[in-house]
Order: sequence, then structure tokens, then C-alpha cells
Amino acid sequence: MLSEDENRYLAEVGPGTPMGELMRRYWMPIAAAAELEDNATKPVRLMGEDLVLYRDLGGKYGLLDQHCSHRRADLSYGYVEETGLRCNYHGWLYDEAGHCIEQPFEETAHPEANFKEKILIKSYPVEAKAGLLWAYLGPKPAPLVPDWDVFYDQGYKQIVFSHVPCNWVQCQENSIDPVHFEWLHSNWSLRMKGSTGPYSPTHLKIGFDEFDYGFVYRRIRSDTTEDNELWTVGRVCLWPNALYTGNHFEWRVPIDDENTLSVGWFLDNVPGEEPFEQERIPYWYSPIKDPQTGRWISSHVMNQDFIAWVGQGTNADRTQEHLGDSDRGVIMMRRKMVEQAQLVADGGEPFATIREADLNQKVRLPRFADGGALPGTASRALRPFTFQAGQPRAITEEMERIWVERGGSVAVAAPSQGPIRLDGRA
Repeated sequence: MLSEDENRYLAEVGPGTPMGELMRRYWMPIAAAAELEDNATKPVRLMGEDLVLYRDLGGKYGLLDQHCSHRRADLSYGYVEETGLRCNYHGWLYDEAGHCIEQPFEETAHPEANFKEKILIKSYPVEAKAGLLWAYLGPKPAPLVPDWDVFYDQGYKQIVFSHVPCNWVQCQENSIDPVHFEWLHSNWSLRMKGSTGPYSPTHLKIGFDEFDYGFVYRRIRSDTTEDNELWTVGRVCLWPNALYTGNHFEWRVPIDDENTLSVGWFLDNVPGEEPFEQERIPYWYSPIKDPQTGRWISSHVMNQDFIAWVGQGTNADRTQEHLGDSDRGVIMMRRKMVEQAQLVADGGEPFATIREADLNQKVRLPRFADGGALPGTASRALRPFTFQAGQPRAITEEMERIWVERGGSVAVAAPSQGPIRLDGRA
């Protein structure tokens, strides 16, 4: 267990806090690129800072302080120009670096004053990659946005967001906890269907290793051996705030000390040998609470995770926990977080950042031989989306059409039917 001060040290992400300064050394996914095609501005709260994300008419992205420097109007209600974002209150115009480049009335009344040149609001760089928009809130020069190899795999990609009302650390601790899958996803799902057995294969042995970009966790279950890829390859707890399983990522992005943006990036390999490209990667927002009952949705894998996270409280009270052998990975991760926060405070370069362009080309992460699925489970059939509730019908229908056109088939089972399996997930 941790002391209250140690627990607070891990949880706080605002400017000037140890973990906040560490997390600001990494690029964070904050939106889908397609969102800014649908609506050119979006309010964003990131690590306790209120910002506005925009894409101007020239195609350039910006991330600025949410409030205009004039009289603090909300810039998320502003409108974009060929260059920059204009405040809708008095027309002040800002570029992506936070410079005020137009002040219509001031320039008319006192053109000699050059008042606009005295105005600079907070700004952060934004980059697009893999259908996501990434923000960097740390000191310059910024590292590179990681170029993971799976971003280039041929398949149907989609991005899913959820707002989770708890601190990000307890979300990320889930990323290095292999045993939870046996109980939270497999056995609990079985009981929710009204069955009392047989239960999931049990965990017999778990292992954890650090590598260049985080940690790998491994498992041997009662139905596998040390020759199985669950042990020889394992799954990736991606530093500092993601899970990677071979065919999808889950980022836990700190909104502030009490809220997390869950960002899921999913890949389904399409059938057929012909090339396949999406014009744009679709996105959607997944609900986490049933509006009829007020209870958390429990039908899908990540929704079950959300229940576990928020059940620990807005900020998990680690002064009251009792860790066991299954928590060795969690302990490793916490120690790494404290170590790296201190390293940053001392002026060092934190773990798992990439600065050399020649090292940032399709960077390979550990994954099973067939991608994300367990050996022997790959299928030409499109299976239901089991990860998060609420997939829009338009996306489901588009995927079904693509699978049929490419010689595949469509499974008819709903996500709540049949067991939740380890393929591509845990």
C-alpha cells in the first residue's frame, strides 16, 4: 500500500506536478482527425488545461488556450479562417503558435500601435497520425510521435472514445494485470449470462519484463504451455498510458485528476488479397452508462474494465489496498512512474521517447504471429464488435458490406452471446 502523499504523487497531472511534468513529455491522442473534418473546432481538457483544438481552412491544426486574450471569450465557439482561429466576440485572430495576427478594430483605430504584436496566448503543437490527432504539452524540442508498425497494417480501422470519471492511473494499472481477464471478463460474463460454469481456464504462472517501450506481461493458463504465444510473446503495457494487444491500442489520456479519456484504436484484418484503403478512419463515442437504469454498461469488454476502474473511486485509495503476487506488474509500473518523474525533475530524458527519425519508421511492438488473434482463431468471418458498447449501425453495415464484397462472411451472434475470448484482447 502507499501513503496518502505517494498516492497523490501518482495521481496529480496538472502543470508543475511531478507526474504532470512527466506526462507532458509524451504525445497524447486527443481527437480523431475526422472529427475536425466534421466540425473545425473542439474544446479539449487535457491534464487540467482547458484548450481548443482546431483545423483551419488551410488544413493546419492548432491547440490554443480556450480563452481569447481580449476579454476571455470561449474560442471553441470561434471560427476558422484560411490561417488560424478567429474569436467570434470581437474578431481577434490567432495562428497555431498563439500569435494574434489580426485585431480588426484596434488596427483601424490605432494602426501605428501594433497592439496585436504584444499578444501571445498558450499554444501546443498538434500532429496527425493513424487517424488520430496528437498533442504535446511539454518543453521543446518535442520528441517524435511514435510510428507503430501496426498503423500500416491492411484492415478496417476505427477509433472509439469514452469519458471515464476516474483518475487515469487506475485505468493504466489495468494494462499490466493479466489475471483480471479470467475473472472480470470471462467468469463474470459467464455468470451474467445465467450460467454457473464451466469457468475460464485458470492462470498458473505470470511474468513481467521491461522493454524499450514499456512492459510485456506473460501468462500460462491451465489450457496453455510455455510454448504458447501468451507466454513467449505476451502482451504490451505501452508506456506511459496505453495497452497494446496486436490489433488494437487503448490509451488512457488524463483529462484532469478525476477524469480520463479512453481512446481506442481498433484494426480488423479484411479478407481477400486485394489492396484495401480507407478514405478516412471513422470515429464514434461509446456510452458507459445505461440511461434507463443509471448503472454502468457491462455487456462489452472495455465497459467491464470501466466498471472496475470507477468502482475504485474517483481516485483509488491505495492506502487501503493489499497487493498480492498477481500485482507484481502494477508494482513495477508504479516504481517506474516515480523513477521517471524524478528523472524529469532532475532534467533527464524520460523513458521510451523517440527523437531519431530513422528509428521512428514502422516501429515494431511485440505481437502474435497472426497479428492480434490467438493462433488458429483467425477467420474470414466478421465477428461482432465486443470491445465497447454502441457501435453505430452505419459502421457495422459498412464493415459487413466490405467483408461480403471481399469474399468473407458475417457472423450473426451478438456480442453478449458466447464466451469472451483472449483473441486480440488481453
